[in-house]
Amino acid sequence: MSYCLQCGHEAERKIPPTDNMPRLVCPNCHYIHYENPKVICGSLVVHEDRVLLCRRAIEPQYGLWTIPAGFMENGETMAEGAARESYEEADAIVLNPHLYCIYDLPDIGQIYSIYLADLKDGAYGIGSESLDCALFSEEDIPWDTLAFEAIRRTLKSYFADRKQYNELSEFPIHQDKIGKDLSIKRY
Repeated sequence: MSYCLQCGHEAERKIPPTDNMPRLVCPNCHYIHYENPKVICGSLVVHEDRVLLCRRAIEPQYGLWTIPAGFMENGETMAEGAARESYEEADAIVLNPHLYCIYDLPDIGQIYSIYLADLKDGAYGIGSESLDCALFSEEDIPWDTLAFEAIRRTLKSYFADRKQYNELSEFPIHQDKIGKDLSIKRY
């Protein structure tokens, strides 16, 4: 973006007097354009001993597998966004969602919030942003064709937690940072 959203004048990148970071500032109306991280909401949807994955019909990572997830919309909570994405991408209605994983991705300005939820009646379909959707047992997860590192970590945490806890509501919340080097930094 190189033009002011308020007045249309060409903006410039500089540190405003009341700030300590470079921002896009309009020299005409002095509006400061803040660029903040985007929130991705998703659901790790579980039915019996299997998890729901979607094969992406959109970029990035077209054709690879992921959980139903996408950008949070204004006016919804993270849990509502995760439930909406599950319905949009997999025709899945989620029950009993609770926060399961939070990932900070500062290199790309995103925050992933992933909810653990039950699949209503085991029913799902294929939404417009998916090529295919399926329930996978642990041994059938397509590990080599997963779309995102956050999804890989979420699945690994889920299968490890499943061995320790009886109820999904007992699972701990996982918080990690994912950077370009893909190293784990636990908080």
